[in-house]
Amino acid sequence: MTLLKKIITIGLLWGVTGALNAMPASQLWLAEEHAGTLSVKPISAADGYHNQPLVVDNGVYFTQQVQSPEGAQTDLFFYDFTTQEARNLTNTPVSEYSPTLYPYDDGLSAVVVEADGSQKLWFYPFSEAHSPRRLFEHIAPVGYHAWGEDEQLVMFILGAPHTLQFTDLKGHLPKVVASDIGRTLAYNPARAIYSFTYTTQGQQWFASFNAKTQLVTQHFALPNSVQYYTWFDSNTLAYAIDGRIYTRQLDNPNKVQLWRNLSAYCAGNISRLSKQGRRLVFVCDRA
Repeated sequence: MTLLKKIITIGLLWGVTGALNAMPASQLWLAEEHAGTLSVKPISAADGYHNQPLVVDNGVYFTQQVQSPEGAQTDLFFYDFTTQEARNLTNTPVSEYSPTLYPYDDGLSAVVVEADGSQKLWFYPFSEAHSPRRLFEHIAPVGYHAWGEDEQLVMFILGAPHTLQFTDLKGHLPKVVASDIGRTLAYNPARAIYSFTYTTQGQQWFASFNAKTQLVTQHFALPNSVQYYTWFDSNTLAYAIDGRIYTRQLDNPNKVQLWRNLSAYCAGNISRLSKQGRRLVFVCDRA
Protein backbone atom coordinates (compact mmCIF):
# COMPACT_ATOMS: atom_id res chain seq x y z
CA MET A 1 0.00 0.00 0.00
CA THR A 2 1.27 3.45 -0.88
CA LEU A 3 -0.22 6.57 0.60
CA LEU A 4 -0.55 9.59 -1.64
CA LYS A 5 2.77 11.42 -1.78
CA LYS A 6 1.61 14.52 -3.56
CA ILE A 7 2.42 17.69 -1.67
CA ILE A 8 -0.61 19.22 -0.01
CA THR A 9 -0.66 22.80 -1.19
CA ILE A 10 -1.67 24.42 2.05
CA GLY A 11 1.66 26.09 2.79
CA LEU A 12 4.48 25.57 5.20
CA LEU A 13 3.98 25.54 8.92
CA TRP A 14 6.30 28.08 10.49
CA GLY A 15 4.80 28.57 13.92
CA VAL A 16 5.57 25.16 15.41
CA THR A 17 9.07 24.61 14.02
CA GLY A 18 10.73 25.45 17.31
CA ALA A 19 8.47 23.09 19.23
CA LEU A 20 9.10 20.26 16.78
CA ASN A 21 12.84 20.74 17.02
CA ALA A 22 12.47 20.21 20.77
CA MET A 23 10.49 16.97 20.48
CA PRO A 24 11.96 14.29 22.75
CA ALA A 25 13.69 11.23 21.34
CA SER A 26 11.49 8.14 21.34
CA GLN A 27 12.09 4.70 19.85
CA LEU A 28 9.72 1.96 18.67
CA TRP A 29 10.21 -1.61 19.88
CA LEU A 30 8.44 -4.77 18.72
CA ALA A 31 7.68 -7.56 21.19
CA GLU A 32 6.43 -10.85 19.73
CA GLU A 33 5.14 -13.88 21.60
CA HIS A 34 6.25 -17.31 20.38
CA ALA A 35 5.17 -20.42 22.30
CA GLY A 36 5.19 -18.62 25.61
CA THR A 37 8.43 -16.73 25.08
CA LEU A 38 8.81 -13.07 24.12
CA SER A 39 11.30 -11.74 21.56
CA VAL A 40 11.98 -8.00 21.64
CA LYS A 41 13.77 -5.83 19.09
CA PRO A 42 13.88 -2.16 18.03
CA ILE A 43 12.14 -1.24 14.78
CA SER A 44 13.18 2.40 14.58
CA ALA A 45 16.28 4.47 15.20
CA ALA A 46 17.03 5.51 18.77
CA ASP A 47 17.44 9.18 17.98
CA GLY A 48 14.59 11.43 16.90
CA TYR A 49 10.86 11.17 17.43
CA HIS A 50 9.20 7.82 16.53
CA ASN A 51 5.84 7.57 18.22
CA GLN A 52 2.07 6.94 18.11
CA PRO A 53 2.23 3.33 16.83
CA LEU A 54 -0.75 1.48 15.40
CA VAL A 55 -0.21 -2.25 14.86
CA VAL A 56 -2.06 -3.95 11.99
CA ASP A 57 -1.72 -7.37 10.37
CA ASN A 58 1.22 -6.56 8.12
CA GLY A 59 3.00 -3.76 9.93
CA VAL A 60 2.94 -0.65 12.07
CA TYR A 61 1.75 2.85 11.25
CA PHE A 62 3.49 5.55 13.26
CA THR A 63 4.53 9.21 13.42
CA GLN A 64 8.13 10.21 12.80
CA GLN A 65 9.92 13.51 12.94
CA VAL A 66 11.72 14.45 9.71
CA GLN A 67 13.98 17.30 8.69
CA SER A 68 13.27 19.60 5.78
CA PRO A 69 15.03 22.73 4.51
CA GLU A 70 12.51 24.76 6.47
CA GLY A 71 13.03 22.84 9.74
CA ALA A 72 11.53 19.85 11.52
CA GLN A 73 8.06 18.37 11.07
CA THR A 74 6.30 15.01 11.38
CA ASP A 75 5.10 12.62 8.68
CA LEU A 76 3.20 9.34 8.79
CA PHE A 77 5.32 6.21 8.28
CA PHE A 78 4.70 2.49 7.85
CA TYR A 79 6.97 -0.31 9.09
CA ASP A 80 6.50 -3.51 7.09
CA PHE A 81 6.85 -6.78 9.02
CA THR A 82 7.92 -8.65 5.87
CA THR A 83 10.62 -6.30 4.60
CA GLN A 84 11.49 -5.02 8.09
CA GLU A 85 11.78 -1.54 6.62
CA ALA A 86 9.88 1.71 7.18
CA ARG A 87 8.76 4.14 4.50
CA ASN A 88 7.35 7.65 4.54
CA LEU A 89 3.68 7.60 3.54
CA THR A 90 2.89 11.30 3.40
CA ASN A 91 6.04 13.38 2.75
CA THR A 92 4.12 16.66 2.94
CA PRO A 93 5.13 20.18 4.05
CA VAL A 94 2.72 19.97 7.02
CA SER A 95 2.82 17.82 10.15
CA GLU A 96 0.61 14.76 10.55
CA TYR A 97 -0.07 12.87 13.77
CA SER A 98 -2.17 10.04 15.23
CA PRO A 99 -2.48 7.63 12.27
CA THR A 100 -5.71 5.64 12.57
CA LEU A 101 -7.38 3.23 10.17
CA TYR A 102 -10.34 4.99 8.59
CA PRO A 103 -13.28 2.54 8.71
CA TYR A 104 -15.33 4.07 5.86
CA ASP A 105 -12.77 4.16 3.05
CA ASP A 106 -9.37 2.68 2.23
CA GLY A 107 -6.90 4.88 4.05
CA LEU A 108 -5.92 6.58 7.27
CA SER A 109 -7.43 9.36 9.32
CA ALA A 110 -4.89 11.65 10.96
CA VAL A 111 -4.55 14.93 12.79
CA VAL A 112 -3.00 17.58 10.53
CA VAL A 113 -1.41 20.79 11.74
CA GLU A 114 -2.47 23.10 8.95
CA ALA A 115 -0.63 26.14 7.64
CA ASP A 116 -2.39 28.52 10.01
CA GLY A 117 -1.56 26.31 13.02
CA SER A 118 -5.05 24.82 13.40
CA GLN A 119 -5.25 21.07 14.12
CA LYS A 120 -7.98 19.29 12.18
CA LEU A 121 -8.90 15.74 11.25
CA TRP A 122 -8.06 14.62 7.70
CA PHE A 123 -8.48 11.50 5.58
CA TYR A 124 -5.44 10.19 3.68
CA PRO A 125 -6.38 7.61 1.03
CA PHE A 126 -4.01 4.76 0.24
CA SER A 127 -4.71 5.16 -3.48
CA GLU A 128 -2.66 7.79 -5.28
CA ALA A 129 -5.65 8.36 -7.54
CA HIS A 130 -7.39 10.25 -4.73
CA SER A 131 -6.39 13.31 -2.74
CA PRO A 132 -6.43 13.80 1.03
CA ARG A 133 -9.41 15.69 2.37
CA ARG A 134 -10.43 17.40 5.56
CA LEU A 135 -13.12 15.45 7.43
CA PHE A 136 -14.40 18.27 9.64
CA GLU A 137 -14.20 21.93 8.68
CA HIS A 138 -14.95 23.56 12.01
CA ILE A 139 -13.91 21.09 14.73
CA ALA A 140 -10.54 22.13 16.14
CA PRO A 141 -8.04 21.87 17.70
CA VAL A 142 -8.07 18.06 17.51
CA GLY A 143 -5.41 16.12 19.38
CA TYR A 144 -6.51 12.47 19.11
CA HIS A 145 -9.50 10.47 17.92
CA ALA A 146 -11.10 7.02 17.93
CA TRP A 147 -13.70 5.63 15.52
CA GLY A 148 -16.71 3.65 16.69
CA GLU A 149 -19.71 2.43 14.71
CA ASP A 150 -22.31 4.08 12.50
CA GLU A 151 -19.87 6.81 11.36
CA GLN A 152 -19.41 7.93 14.98
CA LEU A 153 -16.22 8.91 16.78
CA VAL A 154 -14.79 10.63 19.82
CA MET A 155 -12.12 13.33 19.70
CA PHE A 156 -9.70 14.86 22.16
CA ILE A 157 -10.22 18.61 21.77
CA LEU A 158 -7.45 20.76 23.18
CA GLY A 159 -8.47 23.44 25.61
CA ALA A 160 -8.49 24.48 29.23
CA PRO A 161 -9.40 21.83 30.14
CA HIS A 162 -9.08 19.28 27.34
CA THR A 163 -12.44 17.70 26.53
CA LEU A 164 -13.74 14.45 25.09
CA GLN A 165 -16.27 15.23 22.36
CA PHE A 166 -18.59 12.81 20.58
CA THR A 167 -19.80 13.38 17.04
CA ASP A 168 -20.29 11.68 13.66
CA LEU A 169 -19.85 12.16 9.93
CA LYS A 170 -23.53 12.94 9.45
CA GLY A 171 -23.30 16.60 10.41
CA HIS A 172 -24.36 16.52 14.06
CA LEU A 173 -22.78 19.05 16.38
CA PRO A 174 -20.17 17.59 18.74
CA LYS A 175 -21.21 16.87 22.33
CA VAL A 176 -18.85 17.33 25.28
CA VAL A 177 -18.73 14.00 27.13
CA ALA A 178 -16.00 14.59 29.74
CA SER A 179 -13.39 17.14 30.77
CA ASP A 180 -9.75 17.04 31.86
CA ILE A 181 -9.19 13.90 29.81
CA GLY A 182 -6.03 11.93 29.04
CA ARG A 183 -4.31 11.31 25.72
CA THR A 184 -5.46 7.77 24.90
CA LEU A 185 -8.81 7.18 23.20
CA ALA A 186 -9.95 3.76 22.01
CA TYR A 187 -13.04 1.84 20.96
CA ASN A 188 -13.93 -1.60 22.29
CA PRO A 189 -16.24 -3.13 19.65
CA ALA A 190 -17.14 -6.20 21.72
CA ARG A 191 -18.52 -3.97 24.49
CA ALA A 192 -19.57 -1.11 22.18
CA ILE A 193 -17.84 1.46 24.38
CA TYR A 194 -15.29 4.21 23.89
CA SER A 195 -12.56 4.17 26.53
CA PHE A 196 -10.59 7.11 27.90
CA THR A 197 -9.09 8.48 31.10
CA TYR A 198 -9.98 11.63 32.97
CA THR A 199 -9.06 13.36 36.20
CA THR A 200 -11.48 14.61 38.83
CA GLN A 201 -10.62 15.91 42.31
CA GLY A 202 -6.98 15.04 41.76
CA GLN A 203 -7.60 11.36 40.87
CA GLN A 204 -7.30 9.84 37.41
CA TRP A 205 -9.93 7.30 36.36
CA PHE A 206 -10.22 4.77 33.58
CA ALA A 207 -13.67 5.32 32.13
CA SER A 208 -15.93 4.49 29.19
CA PHE A 209 -18.63 6.20 27.18
CA ASN A 210 -21.60 4.37 25.70
CA ALA A 211 -22.89 6.09 22.57
CA LYS A 212 -26.34 4.47 22.81
CA THR A 213 -27.03 5.38 26.43
CA GLN A 214 -24.87 8.53 26.37
CA LEU A 215 -23.55 7.54 29.80
CA VAL A 216 -20.01 7.73 31.20
CA THR A 217 -18.91 4.92 33.54
CA GLN A 218 -15.95 5.03 35.94
CA HIS A 219 -14.24 1.63 36.03
CA PHE A 220 -11.21 2.03 38.30
CA ALA A 221 -8.62 4.53 39.49
CA LEU A 222 -5.32 4.76 37.64
CA PRO A 223 -1.96 6.10 38.83
CA ASN A 224 -1.80 9.74 37.79
CA SER A 225 1.49 9.06 35.99
CA VAL A 226 -0.21 6.73 33.46
CA GLN A 227 -1.04 8.58 30.24
CA TYR A 228 -1.33 5.70 27.78
CA TYR A 229 -2.92 2.27 27.58
CA THR A 230 -3.96 -0.31 24.99
CA TRP A 231 -6.58 -3.06 24.86
CA PHE A 232 -5.16 -6.60 24.90
CA ASP A 233 -8.63 -8.05 24.37
CA SER A 234 -12.22 -6.98 25.03
CA ASN A 235 -11.78 -7.40 28.80
CA THR A 236 -8.09 -6.65 29.37
CA LEU A 237 -6.16 -3.42 29.06
CA ALA A 238 -2.49 -2.75 29.64
CA TYR A 239 -0.38 0.23 30.61
CA ALA A 240 3.24 0.85 31.54
CA ILE A 241 4.93 2.30 34.58
CA ASP A 242 8.61 2.94 33.96
CA GLY A 243 9.72 -0.19 32.06
CA ARG A 244 7.05 -2.56 33.35
CA ILE A 245 3.74 -3.36 31.66
CA TYR A 246 0.72 -4.14 33.81
CA THR A 247 -2.73 -5.48 32.94
CA ARG A 248 -6.18 -4.86 34.41
CA GLN A 249 -9.49 -6.51 33.59
CA LEU A 250 -12.84 -4.74 33.51
CA ASP A 251 -14.49 -7.78 35.11
CA ASN A 252 -11.92 -7.82 37.93
CA PRO A 253 -10.68 -4.23 38.10
CA ASN A 254 -8.97 -4.39 41.52
CA LYS A 255 -6.48 -7.04 40.39
CA VAL A 256 -3.28 -5.60 38.90
CA GLN A 257 -0.94 -8.06 37.19
CA LEU A 258 2.60 -7.61 35.91
CA TRP A 259 2.55 -8.72 32.26
CA ARG A 260 6.23 -8.19 31.44
CA ASN A 261 9.24 -6.34 32.82
CA LEU A 262 10.81 -4.76 29.73
CA SER A 263 13.15 -2.37 31.53
CA ALA A 264 16.14 -4.25 30.07
CA TYR A 265 15.12 -2.93 26.64
CA CYS A 266 14.07 0.59 27.63
CA ALA A 267 16.40 2.62 29.81
CA GLY A 268 13.82 5.41 29.95
CA ASN A 269 10.06 5.07 30.29
CA ILE A 270 7.63 3.01 28.22
CA SER A 271 4.78 5.27 27.12
CA ARG A 272 2.47 4.42 24.21
CA LEU A 273 1.45 0.83 23.48
CA SER A 274 -0.34 -0.89 20.60
CA LYS A 275 -1.14 -4.59 20.40
CA GLN A 276 -2.66 -6.90 17.84
CA GLY A 277 -2.54 -10.65 18.17
CA ARG A 278 0.87 -11.82 19.33
CA ARG A 279 2.57 -8.51 18.51
CA LEU A 280 2.99 -5.56 20.85
CA VAL A 281 4.72 -2.34 19.80
CA PHE A 282 5.80 -0.03 22.59
CA VAL A 283 7.41 3.40 22.66
CA CYS A 284 10.55 3.86 24.70
CA ASP A 285 10.99 7.50 25.70
CA ARG A 286 14.74 7.86 25.82
CA ALA A 287 16.26 8.84 29.16
